[in-house]
Amino acid sequence: MNILITGANGQLGNEMKFLSARSKNDVYFFTDVAELDITKLEDIRNFINQSKIDVIVNCAAYTNVDKAEDDAEFADLINNKAVENLAVVAKEYNCTLIHVSTDYVFQGNENLPCTENAKTAPLGIYGKTKLAGEDAIQRIGCKYLIFRTAWLYSEFGNNFVKTMLRLTSENDTLKVVFDQVGTPTYAADLADLIFSMIEKKQYHKYQGIYHFSNEGVCSWYDFAKEISSIAGTKCDIHPCHSDEFPSKVKRPTFSVLDKTKVKKDFQYTIPYWKDSLVKCIDKLRIIKK
Repeated sequence: MNILITGANGQLGNEMKFLSARSKNDVYFFTDVAELDITKLEDIRNFINQSKIDVIVNCAAYTNVDKAEDDAEFADLINNKAVENLAVVAKEYNCTLIHVSTDYVFQGNENLPCTENAKTAPLGIYGKTKLAGEDAIQRIGCKYLIFRTAWLYSEFGNNFVKTMLRLTSENDTLKVVFDQVGTPTYAADLADLIFSMIEKKQYHKYQGIYHFSNEGVCSWYDFAKEISSIAGTKCDIHPCHSDEFPSKVKRPTFSVLDKTKVKKDFQYTIPYWKDSLVKCIDKLRIIKK
């Protein structure tokens, strides 16, 4: 079986590269924009046809939430129109499309974990374009699984964990918002679920939207405190309100995802967020050496 991973140079794509070495029977193709421009429908058709792809895992996304407000056209191109292209070709060639979406499709104004059927109401361009991508997949009617995730981090690329490791080592004091609550997600854990599901051929059995993040709940302040504690930095971190850091887009205040469905269908045990954070920081220590 042949699997295409798009957005292979991102956090999730890099984690999928690492896991693919374990596969005994499947062949993984890793592409980023230099190898395959998913905004071009014919390029996707040619790649899928020539490589005899069975499963597409779309890890490509425009993820700069603030910049998207000024770059709406390009954000829509990557998060919506390119996703529609993948769905069109997936249907033509009878592939399964596995797509990664976001908690930003929700408004996040209720203090209850969001189920897959909860009302969507994105607050900014990023969330709106990601929701449009979800809608495109369902409208096209290909075989699909959509995994909404949140607060993604890893040892790759730019993310909150790496930023906090740097800032807490360079500063004596720091302010971090405490009025936005959610759950961190270690990209390696999400990659492991997707990889396991592919290897077990579970995507034949289940379709639809699923939520995935690590277990537990915290604020960005709590997250930063734990990062500093594990890393052993001496920075004094203080909680503050979101309005102390003005932004072009309002972020969800409570974006905890309900993961009951993914755990039941795929029989998957999701790690607690603090345990996964330790693993990531340990890997970053090794990389630094």
